Amino acid sequence: MIPALIKAISPTHELHVIDIESLTIQTRKYLDDFLVSICEGSSDSELELVKLRLSNFLADKDERTRMGATAELFAHLYLRATGYKQEFLFFNLEEGSIKKGFDGFFSKNSQTFLLESKSGSITTKKISHKDKLKNAYSDLEKYVAGKSEKGKNNPWKNAYNHASHIDVGTETSIRKKIKALQDMFDRGTFSNINEFNIITCSTIFLSGTWDATASSDISIDNNFVLEFEGKTTKAMCLTKTSLNSFIAYLEE
Repeated sequence: MIPALIKAISPTHELHVIDIESLTIQTRKYLDDFLVSICEGSSDSELELVKLRLSNFLADKDERTRMGATAELFAHLYLRATGYKQEFLFFNLEEGSIKKGFDGFFSKNSQTFLLESKSGSITTKKISHKDKLKNAYSDLEKYVAGKSEKGKNNPWKNAYNHASHIDVGTETSIRKKIKALQDMFDRGTFSNINEFNIITCSTIFLSGTWDATASSDISIDNNFVLEFEGKTTKAMCLTKTSLNSFIAYLEE
């Protein structure tokens, strides 16, 4: 398991603080073990080819998009390493495009989980894990309520399309659950966030030099997570020394 400080804030709220100072041997092993399935499911592609595809995908993106994609991938990696099943592909079904809707849909022990990830650079004025987590929660809340400011797209449709991909291997019962939510959404019947297990994720990239205090605030000031009204809530905070270490891993 990737090292993390896990704190129970309430019976239904958890905080996970993950510091990635460098790509350790263990973290690299997790990347080697999970990168293909994170990106393509059970596609049987070779690791080096998937690394090349991901590197090419990121190459022409701006820094904000590269940070966002890398942050999502490490959130998926952490969850995969802790026993969650991914019910989607990191690579979008439309080649070269950005995935619409939820950043992740996972399952574990017959439960399903919605993930939203937010990220940014430490150089951004007043950036904090607290604000990123609040933004992630707000987006999830608006998605399921049909109030997203990002457009009228049905987030369940994209989730269903991914879950229906043969290389994802989603159980029929989960696909039926997503399909029912998709149809309800199209009919104008929306949901409340407290009906779902949610995972909010904040990732902050440092400027190449490790700062042991970068996640200290969230370790102390975290009662705000109690405001997140999911059925259950996991708030994940990742601090990473730089974006470049992952890009270098892909290019090896």
